[in-house]
Amino acid sequence: MAAMLRGCCLLESVPFLARNLSVSSARCAELAAKPPIQVFGVEGRYAHALYSAAAKQKHLEKVESELLNVDELIRTNEKLSEYLENPTLNKYKKQSLLTDVLKSQKYTDLTVNLMAILAENNRLPLVHNVVSAFGKLMSAARGEVLCSITTAKELDSSQIKELQAALKGFVQKNETLKVQTNIDPSVIGGMIVEIGDKRIDMSMATKIKNITRSLRESV
Repeated sequence: MAAMLRGCCLLESVPFLARNLSVSSARCAELAAKPPIQVFGVEGRYAHALYSAAAKQKHLEKVESELLNVDELIRTNEKLSEYLENPTLNKYKKQSLLTDVLKSQKYTDLTVNLMAILAENNRLPLVHNVVSAFGKLMSAARGEVLCSITTAKELDSSQIKELQAALKGFVQKNETLKVQTNIDPSVIGGMIVEIGDKRIDMSMATKIKNITRSLRESV
């Protein structure tokens, strides 16, 4: 990838997209755009490298949109998902399939080469995690604070509005609260709220576990 800089210290652990352009490591720091927050894990390294490259080319929003489309395609196409995640199949055939499809749709080299290197490194099962990590970087850059609300049943619009109003106290005036709702029947009742680095577990499942543990300890 012309946008990635071979020898860049940021990319040492992920030789990501460093295909067509080589510069000295001394210039790496000044050429690569620094992500607004740190995202950890393997997916975080890919997301950081991609963010730096996309920022340098001023393609952050475009790459974000492309990644969401790729993620949705893989998640909603069961046959494609099974094919890409099957570890017994040839990784280079997967790589060829993905790059051909994305190039035919006029995707940026950034996105095409991301998928190519994920395939080459047998990391395709991490696509969703990489997209999610990149989304966190983009949200932070926009001043958004992500809030995940998990309940056993779907919340209606009035309940979501009430929660948004209650959660505004967790964000600064120059920040925007971005709420994502998830449904998980295993929580039974109540909810689990994750906002920034805070996790508030008010689920019935956790209350039952705590009560059960207390009863066992008292015996």
